[in-house]
Amino acid sequence: MSDQHVYKKVELAGSSTTSIEDAISNAIAECAKTVKNVEWFEVVETRGHVVDGKVAHYQVVIKVGFRIETGSN
Repeated sequence: MSDQHVYKKVELAGSSTTSIEDAISNAIAECAKTVKNVEWFEVVETRGHVVDGKVAHYQVVIKVGFRIETGSN
């Protein structure tokens, strides 16, 4: 196994009616269904949707990093 890795980043937007944390978790959970080796994320943007003076949705844009499989992995 090599100590050198190559990573790729994808940008995703997650949402939740509950919290920012849930919005992040929702985005990562969906990504992990089709992408292998998900290893990290960074929050790029946070925003929300307000209805009648109350938060209706939390929206979070994240970059998710995953390790590319090579012949030596």
